[in-house]
Amino acid sequence: MRKPRDYDAELKTLEDKARELKTRKVQQLGELVIATGADGLTPDELAGALVALAETKDPARREAWAKRGAAFFRSKSRRSVQAPDNGNSGTATQPGGAQPASGATGAA
Repeated sequence: MRKPRDYDAELKTLEDKARELKTRKVQQLGELVIATGADGLTPDELAGALVALAETKDPARREAWAKRGAAFFRSKSRRSVQAPDNGNSGTATQPGGAQPASGATGAA
C-alpha cells in the first residue's frame, strides 16, 4: 500500500525555499547597489533612477546599459585579481569604475 503524500509538508518546504530565494535576491541587489557606488545616492534618487530604467523601452539604450554593466563586472573581477599583484592596477581601472556612478547620476 502506498504511503500518502504529505502535501502540507511539501508546501511548507516550497514556501521556505521561496523565502530563501527572495532573501538571497534582496541581499544580492543590496550588494550590487554598494558595489556600483549607488549607495551614496539618497533612497529617492535611487528609486527614481530605477523607475526610469524600468520604464525605458528603447532597446538600443537598454543594450548600451547591458554592455556597460557587463564591462563593470569584468573590470571588478579583473581589479580584484590584479590588485594583490600590482598596486598601480587600481589607478588604471579607476576611470572605468567611476563611469557607472556618473551613469547612475545621469539616469536619475
